Amino acid sequence: MASVYDLKPAFQNRLRPMVSALVAAGVTPNHLTVAALGGSIAVGATLAIVRDVPRLLLLLPAWLLTRMALNAMDGMAAREHGQSSRLGGALNEVGDVLSDLTLYLPLALLAPGLLWPGVAFALGAVVSEFCGVLGPVLGSRRRYEGPMGKSDRALLVGLLGLVAGVWPSTLSWWPLLLGAAAALTFVTGWNRVAAAVRENPSAP
Repeated sequence: MASVYDLKPAFQNRLRPMVSALVAAGVTPNHLTVAALGGSIAVGATLAIVRDVPRLLLLLPAWLLTRMALNAMDGMAAREHGQSSRLGGALNEVGDVLSDLTLYLPLALLAPGLLWPGVAFALGAVVSEFCGVLGPVLGSRRRYEGPMGKSDRALLVGLLGLVAGVWPSTLSWWPLLLGAAAALTFVTGWNRVAAAVRENPSAP
């Protein structure tokens, strides 16, 4: 199933010169992973604490684009510059999940009716990434199927933040949109497990 993740190679090509420069300056993949997590915590905390300033929602598209770049660069630095490690792989997976939680749980506090859609969306993000990591356990690769993977969630929330930051009245749309997106995160989890099983049906 199509996903924003399919655009990743083109995105990486644009970032490659920056990655080479960062590695030459002594920046490691783990530095980039921790930076992505730290920024997500800061933005999520800001939105949770200062909930009555709609303009702050513009932090979402700005940060989510930055986070996507950091996530792409940490993987490139690891693979293309010989800095891969098991610890780095674990930190990357845990960092992604914690970043999603700290960014998306505060959305549940932003408007009436958002509590359960926001919580379900954040929980679905965790479930979909867990199902992706299950790929090797099921004798497959790490799975990235959509329709609501990490990049898709970032695009959706970034667009919602951009629109609501300019037109705060559109926050009234968020319960329905996040509810639908939450359902798609669970579909994503199912798709990832199903794809892993199909890839290696004979695995025990």
